[in-house]
Amino acid sequence: MTNPVQVEKARQFHALHRAGKMLVLPNVWDSLGALLLQNLQYPAIATASAAIAFTNGVNDGEKMRFTSLLDILKTIAGHVTIPVSADIEGGYAASDEDLDENIRMLIGTGIIGINIEDTDTATNTMRAVDEQCRRIRQIRKTADATGIPLFINARTDVFIHAKKFETDELRYQEALRRGLAYKEAGADCFYPIVMRDITHIQRLLKAVDMPVNLLTIAGLPDLHTLNEMGVARVSLGPSFLKIAVQAMKGLALKLKDFDGLKEIVSNEITTDYLEGLVTGRR
Repeated sequence: MTNPVQVEKARQFHALHRAGKMLVLPNVWDSLGALLLQNLQYPAIATASAAIAFTNGVNDGEKMRFTSLLDILKTIAGHVTIPVSADIEGGYAASDEDLDENIRMLIGTGIIGINIEDTDTATNTMRAVDEQCRRIRQIRKTADATGIPLFINARTDVFIHAKKFETDELRYQEALRRGLAYKEAGADCFYPIVMRDITHIQRLLKAVDMPVNLLTIAGLPDLHTLNEMGVARVSLGPSFLKIAVQAMKGLALKLKDFDGLKEIVSNEITTDYLEGLVTGRR
């Protein structure tokens, strides 16, 4: 039976990508991070596959057990009241049957959106456009059968596999070709990960005429500029985790020299604050 609350969250998430204001998603990897963002009035949450993998002691690239990922997503979605979208890499599926089953189980965790990429994790090569379109159509069909209007963020790795293309223009044209094809197949948003050139971004926004997601990396225009350009969504990927680890590393190095007590005792993040996040106390 379709969960009306989950349906409403999915609709809210769709609307956030067409609200005229860029959606910024500092991707999380656990429930506490999700609760923090909810407490800070973020309207939605997204996970990062790399951040989840690293915090569970494995590398990115579908190295985690899929069942473990499902458990984490269920825990995150169950602790917040706002929409949760999940980075599922290539879908953890070698066959159409596996993909169908995985999408059903993912929706069963309470998530309302996914990132699906066009790199075949097993070979580290890009899937053909027709193959990826078939997978997107299947995801849409499976989701529709559950009654959940799943938000599909179709990621292309053209700029990661840049050496396959002789020029920047050829990379852009391939990204555009995939964006238009993925849109036709049923994607709700296009994610040309690591695209950073402002001219490419401007051209793409006009040409695909659909929500576009970008990743915060060096060389990307500032967030105010992206918002004014009409970019629908910006993700941090594992950068939120990197910021957290940077702070931990800095303090750990000070402690080795018997320094750092000031930072510890003056930290505004108290136990009461953390308890408040978990209990919902403002």
